[in-house]
Amino acid sequence: MLRRIMLLVIWAAAPAFAQENKEREPDIIVYGRELEQIGVAISGSQGTIGYRDFEDKPISRAGELVENVPGVIATQHSGTGKANQYFLRGFNLDHGTDFAGFVDGAPVNMRSHGHGQGYLDFNFLIPELVERIDYRKGPYFADVGDFTAAGTIAFSTYDRLPAPFVEAGIGEFGYYRGVAAGSTDIGGGTLLAGLEGTFSNGPWVRDENLEKYNATVKYSRGTESHGWSIGFSGYRSRWDSTDQVPERAIEAGLIPRRGFIDDDLGGRTTRAALTGQFRDGGLTASAYAIAYRLRLTSDFTYFLEDPIDGDEFQQRDRRAIYGGALRYAFEAGQVKVRIGGDLRFDDIGKIGLYRSVDGVRISTIREDRVEELSAGLFGEAEIAIAPRLRAIVGVRGDVYRYDVNADLAANSGDGSDGFLAPKAALAWSPADGLELYANYGESFHSNDVRGATIRIDPATGDAADRVPIFARARGAEVGARVETPRFTGSIVGYVLTLQSELVFVGDAGSTEPNDATRRYGAEAAAFWRPTNWLTFDGSLAFTRARFRGVPQELRRIPGSVSEVVAGGATAELGGGLSGTLRLRHFGSAPLIEDGSVRSDPTTIVNAGLYYRSGRVRLGMDIFNVFGAKDADISYFYESRLPGEPVPVADRHLHPVEPRQIRLSARLQL
Repeated sequence: MLRRIMLLVIWAAAPAFAQENKEREPDIIVYGRELEQIGVAISGSQGTIGYRDFEDKPISRAGELVENVPGVIATQHSGTGKANQYFLRGFNLDHGTDFAGFVDGAPVNMRSHGHGQGYLDFNFLIPELVERIDYRKGPYFADVGDFTAAGTIAFSTYDRLPAPFVEAGIGEFGYYRGVAAGSTDIGGGTLLAGLEGTFSNGPWVRDENLEKYNATVKYSRGTESHGWSIGFSGYRSRWDSTDQVPERAIEAGLIPRRGFIDDDLGGRTTRAALTGQFRDGGLTASAYAIAYRLRLTSDFTYFLEDPIDGDEFQQRDRRAIYGGALRYAFEAGQVKVRIGGDLRFDDIGKIGLYRSVDGVRISTIREDRVEELSAGLFGEAEIAIAPRLRAIVGVRGDVYRYDVNADLAANSGDGSDGFLAPKAALAWSPADGLELYANYGESFHSNDVRGATIRIDPATGDAADRVPIFARARGAEVGARVETPRFTGSIVGYVLTLQSELVFVGDAGSTEPNDATRRYGAEAAAFWRPTNWLTFDGSLAFTRARFRGVPQELRRIPGSVSEVVAGGATAELGGGLSGTLRLRHFGSAPLIEDGSVRSDPTTIVNAGLYYRSGRVRLGMDIFNVFGAKDADISYFYESRLPGEPVPVADRHLHPVEPRQIRLSARLQL
């Protein structure tokens, strides 16, 4: 294992990237959260995080980068190589539905995915290469469409690093990581390259055997306002997983808390992406081509459906995605106009759901080929009504075309549909350093298009209900933002309704209808730098989420977390020493509609201590400092263990990882 990491580091630290930077380091804002938003933002719940915000902050996996966004929680209910599960504004977003993600202009969410609609996997990111995150919550923004009801997060990677570096990390439970990256001037532009490898057994009784490799190459020329870049990223991962387990099995002593029921679970995935971006004043353009594969073996109910062979199943997804976007901004008198459009085509060669035993497929539940094309156009005008008052009005239209070729002819078909979404906002700055906002907007998440053509449930043979392509969301929000030289803060109150939460369930191969919903809540976020050596940040989010149109006693939405608290402090302690302390808490959530069964709240504290001397940085990250034995995620459903005569309804949980220490050493070249 160590040999692999050494080879990785040596290869990535090739002499070409050890060259001295011939240009001085760019002047940047030290903390992304100190970037001015007043006069720029159109809501109180959008912002930027980046640059030094990412330093001296322990993260255990790449997907946790999204927790930099106030109010967002990223958990995991199975193996590290699988996409995280996200929670925001009272949504259990599963692996991405209603939460849109982009990296360097390319969308990350997968439509009509083999495991779950909107599947959002950020494991291909190398955290050290992320320059900034721009986030927006709610359906108020005309330039984005699908999956944006709860929020949007856009990652931008560096064009140039301050200095090339190599880093090696080691930790408990067989954890090893190597990363190397650098940039150099070539051909009138900048070439950046990075390579990462991670290997881990994890704290589980069954070793995770994680092997993860990431590579990034990016070439850029010009400036931030007039330039272009082209990049390639490659990602490969394989892992064995311990999924959520029934609470009764732990309490009866059948398995330890971090034990397993099925020892054949796990997956492997690959992703290769080519992206390009172009900027020329008010004109911006992006294009992408992505190749992707996933194979995932899971088992949640054990012997509930099949008392002989068990309920283990396997999912596969193989696709290519092509697309791009065009934006143009200009001024017409006192009006700022933004127009643009985007195009995306998913060529899904295989979406498969299979029964399996011992990790080997034994039969096919359904296997389809899907083509899905979408086009969107938007226009937005920002009008200066008065010197301190802005009005923003916009509209977005989307058209989808799809063709499903199913193995069961009755479930094949094609069709199209369209969606129109108005947006409006007011931003008023009654005093310097203060801005107030009011927003209204509509948006949507698309449903798996197999749900639009289905006639027969492939698992049972029963007739199945079709679902519409679009699930409409309507949102309204009021908020305020304060900015001073050392303090920034925001507070918002919002309401968000969904016309229907009809979804296609990849685990079953059919549709699951849910009722309309309403969520309302409040969020607050703050960043304070009282001195040059000390920073504090924190966020609070409270949500009430209910189904509509059902009896009062059945209105709780399973998985809707009611409160999220996060924050921390970072201090420069002198002599090259710095430290950070981070708190992450999410509250109890109903697990069934009457609220009689709930999850327990989860609170985790992480810490980091770092030492810098010249070109060397040493780090120690401590995860779960106080050894909490909470659950990362909980569900309530029926399952049947070996030997049980009848199914049992029970809480099923995936525990948080125990306290663990990871050490790292970085050398700037």
